[in-house]
Amino acid sequence: MVQDISYVNQKRRLFHSYTFRLALLYAIMFSTSTLIIFYFFYLFTASYMTEQMDNTIQAEIQGLAERYNQEGLNGLTELIAERVNRQQATGNSIYLLTTYRLEPLVGNLDRWPKNAQINDDWLEFKLEINEQTNETHLARAKIFRLPGSYGLLVGRDINQLTEAKRRIIQALTWGLAMMVLLAFLGGLVLSRRTVRKIERINQTAQSIMSGDLSKRVPLTNRNDDFDQVADNLNQMLDRIQALMEDIRRVSDNIAHDLRTPLARLRQHLEEARLQEPASSKSAQNLEQSIREADSLLVTFNALLRIARIEAGQLTTGFTQIDYRTFLEDIVEFYEPLMEDKYQTLETGLDTHILSWGDRDLLFQALANLIENAIKYTPEKGNISLTLTRHVDDVIITISDNGPGIPESEYENVFRRFYRLDQSRTASGNGLGLSMVAAVISMHNGDIALNNNRPGLKIQITLPVTKPSPITKT
Repeated sequence: MVQDISYVNQKRRLFHSYTFRLALLYAIMFSTSTLIIFYFFYLFTASYMTEQMDNTIQAEIQGLAERYNQEGLNGLTELIAERVNRQQATGNSIYLLTTYRLEPLVGNLDRWPKNAQINDDWLEFKLEINEQTNETHLARAKIFRLPGSYGLLVGRDINQLTEAKRRIIQALTWGLAMMVLLAFLGGLVLSRRTVRKIERINQTAQSIMSGDLSKRVPLTNRNDDFDQVADNLNQMLDRIQALMEDIRRVSDNIAHDLRTPLARLRQHLEEARLQEPASSKSAQNLEQSIREADSLLVTFNALLRIARIEAGQLTTGFTQIDYRTFLEDIVEFYEPLMEDKYQTLETGLDTHILSWGDRDLLFQALANLIENAIKYTPEKGNISLTLTRHVDDVIITISDNGPGIPESEYENVFRRFYRLDQSRTASGNGLGLSMVAAVISMHNGDIALNNNRPGLKIQITLPVTKPSPITKT
């Protein structure tokens, strides 16, 4: 089923790609121009064939006129009769000599053609070939008027000409159809190759957006335009990764270097406070300074913990975990805090699921999420914790009916030190969700935020099989 969906998505991307639309546009333009060329080709060919036919008729009329001038009506009659007898085998030429009343005198037509269209002494009419089958051919003829009110009609059966035109149209139609088909198939092949190359770039970009900065766009060693773009992108990614590592290293070094002086400062403040009377103004100021120092130490420790998790240096060892028992321990730990706020906890932990992971880090991450749910859910609010399994994944869902998070902020809350405006008055340093994301990423999992209407729903997906920690360099 997943493969079918992927195939449908690939076809959809193919037919919506810019290269396919461009190839289709070129095919339409080329087909249109070719159609115009074919039209003029047919027009000139048909005109030439018609002109040749008319010249043949004119030549025959010229010959008959000369005989009439030399030998009169008898000579003309004998010549027409001779030509009629000679044309009986082929039946292409048409002769008819009539009186002024259109009464036939000689020829291979028994009467003047009915419904004949006269255009500059030229006639086009249907010629009866077989009365039993009603077979007719199209004929073209010209009228020649003789002295004495005699009328002479000379023409030819143009069925072969009509058939030739029809075959030309048929050939041009099939040629145009084949050309359009080949152009479409060519555009499809070209677009598919281009989409495949672009898809490799998109997959690399998606991996990088997921947090794996080590991914690079694969090269084909053909040194074409796509390889040049991929090479430039890879160089840009190398530079970005280096800058990110420098920033991360500087922040980690700052946190590490300042933690010791802060600890000493706190110790000195503690010693100074013990030397002052508890009710004095100096003792109160020193107590406030100690709390600020504790807050700074918590922040620096969180920074170092996130850095070590992302570097894969903080694992105490992956062990087998029973997620039901694991989550029950977290719930038991936070039950007193929920009771203080008269909150209701609904659990769905009926399934024992065994998997592998770092128990301590997962406990910190999930405890952080449940603590946030308790913190931001109002008194007498509802919190839900469920555990399910989907194929080879463990799915842990934590829901509440608190104020939630705007959907536009879902990606931002995982950034370090990022805090929503409405939570800035509450205690915290904006590193809790960053630590959660780092732990989940280390376990090859995924975390997603959704609107619980009202409140927030957090869904964590972790693999059931034993994962290998992600090492970030």
